Amino acid sequence: MSGRMYPLDANTQASTKQEFVAIARITKTRGLRGELKAEILTDVPERFAHLHEVGLQLPGGERLTLQLEDHWFHQGRLILRFIGYDTIEQAQSLVGGIVQISEQELVELENDEFFHFQLIGCEMFTRNGVQVGRVTKVMETAGTPLLVVDDAHGSERLIPFAESICPEVDIAAKQIRIDPPDGLLDL
Repeated sequence: MSGRMYPLDANTQASTKQEFVAIARITKTRGLRGELKAEILTDVPERFAHLHEVGLQLPGGERLTLQLEDHWFHQGRLILRFIGYDTIEQAQSLVGGIVQISEQELVELENDEFFHFQLIGCEMFTRNGVQVGRVTKVMETAGTPLLVVDDAHGSERLIPFAESICPEVDIAAKQIRIDPPDGLLDL
């Protein structure tokens, strides 16, 4: 079912309060003037054209607010420059950081579309109210994405995120109601 998922903003690790969403990961410095190469983690890379301020979660846990000076794309990578980071030494301190935006800055989705991070942590129930478990991960496949669900016994179940199987998704309540075909929950 196309258009139901937006994975990359959602490969993202949102905070436990889900206030911030990762859109890029800084991988290394580039040149001598503070430029940084970054891996794009968003399905909407054109969003960088409208960004002026971003959050940066450093590997040690510190969170910075940075002003984006410039950006461009080169050989499938994003190149970033931040105000105040004009040398390779200054830029080196940002390597490994995750560039983030607030949830309010995400693209608007249709009612039946979701980011991965919104599904992670949802409790899953059958239509009859039987608890299946909690979504811990979303796996992209060539076809339908799979929800990785941990049950009460510590087992993992893979549930296809197809509208016919997962007809009710309530992000606000963090619940997904499923109508599994015979045998799906027996695997």
